[in-house]
Amino acid sequence: MTDSVTPLGLDAWLERLSTLLPADVFEGAGPAERAVLLDLARIAAHRGERIAAPITTYLAGVAFAGLAPAERLARLRALLAALEA
Repeated sequence: MTDSVTPLGLDAWLERLSTLLPADVFEGAGPAERAVLLDLARIAAHRGERIAAPITTYLAGVAFAGLAPAERLARLRALLAALEA
């Protein structure tokens, strides 16, 4: 990738990503879940090293991947609250 590539907006990026990942990955990952994941990344980057952000969101995704969407969102919110405390 070169610097001359125009970055995609979030929706366009997620649309592109959805064509490369299994379809069920995006099940239930709506705006609320995305907002919590972005907040997790923000907390990780500001309270630790910046590189902690992608690793934190990845590990949270792995940890809660098998849960139903509502339970996954609740667990992500609980994790966020614990890290913000």
